[in-house]
Amino acid sequence: MIAGMSETAERGGEASERLRRWERREAAYRAAGRVLSRPGFRGTIRERLALLQEAAPEVYDLDQPADLYGTRIVEVLEERVAALLGTEAAAFFPTGTMAQQVALRCWAGRTGNPTVALHALSHPEVHERNAFSTVGGLRPVRLTGEPRLPTAEEVRAFEEPFGALMLELPLRDAGFLLPTWEELTELVDAARERDAVVHFDGARLWECTPRFGRPLDEIAGLADSVYVSFYKSLDGFGGAALAGPKTLVEEAKAWRHRYGGTVFQQFPTVLSALVGLERELPRLPAYVAHAHVVAAALREGFAEAGAPWARVHPEEPHTHEFQVWLPYDAEVLAEAALLQGEETGTMLFAAAWDRGGPGLAFTEVAVRAAGLEWTARDVRAAVADFVARVGALDGRGGTPAPGSPAG
Repeated sequence: MIAGMSETAERGGEASERLRRWERREAAYRAAGRVLSRPGFRGTIRERLALLQEAAPEVYDLDQPADLYGTRIVEVLEERVAALLGTEAAAFFPTGTMAQQVALRCWAGRTGNPTVALHALSHPEVHERNAFSTVGGLRPVRLTGEPRLPTAEEVRAFEEPFGALMLELPLRDAGFLLPTWEELTELVDAARERDAVVHFDGARLWECTPRFGRPLDEIAGLADSVYVSFYKSLDGFGGAALAGPKTLVEEAKAWRHRYGGTVFQQFPTVLSALVGLERELPRLPAYVAHAHVVAAALREGFAEAGAPWARVHPEEPHTHEFQVWLPYDAEVLAEAALLQGEETGTMLFAAAWDRGGPGLAFTEVAVRAAGLEWTARDVRAAVADFVARVGALDGRGGTPAPGSPAG
């Protein structure tokens, strides 16, 4: 009994420490003068509302009546998404989790097979509490657990039938990875050979065009249905869309109602999505291009600073987001990132550090408008300062380097 109480107290202490660190990280991030990314969701309510008030008149006539249960402005957004993706229709959903469950259960009804082939690191498998099987009546099977996209050969050789192939583009938990265009088309062909439909988890599809060298409608045209998010790349308040054939979308709207997703009024979220399509979507190629500059400077900076080992993954980012891996405990790296932000006003790593194995941790880096101001030299200087702080905290010595933000 006492041991159990001790374990409970220990877990409670760990949770409290995580909360304190999160609060410190958010405070340091807000106070920092220099960061690589300032996504809207990390702003204040006042800032979010001010942006919407300033930008909304550019994208919609605010003298029009508000939406009611998916009408008016919601329909305008749906038409805009269908046009961008080159599909017959699109349906707005409050969440991507709901949109994809609905899409795949609709396809299961058409194919007669509820089995969905996907990657072990895909969002439904890692972040949705087994929603496909628990709520959607679907049966997910894993093509691979390797930190890469599945191959066409794995699709062809899978040992049992499946009704749908789901591809997450990019595969976030593997490092925001994308296949090449040739690999993607071969994957789709392999699924077609097995009489399976293809669904793209395109939460971040908006930022895939530079890697593929193709417009959005050509990319989406490979799949039978596509889900896109309005907040991951476009800085919306939330929301998602499911795009595909008109008959599928009409059925999806019926299931949206059953799932409780036909909300009374959603105009603030829909307006923010329209603003994102107008403002952020055209900027994404520039973010991707500069992410290559930042990634190269990070690699150079870690080498110059004498870091024992460092990896930028992938070496050349496929989108404007990527991972950085270092051979230290996550707590050490998180504290170094916090101290750098608090003491210098420059926060190189503003996201959490996660444990990747014994003495190994990784974080995600995103490059947005704020990051365009950073030169490669700025990145290398920030790396030198960060590595010195890590060394001091880890007991391996080191002081902030001369010429660094804290030097």
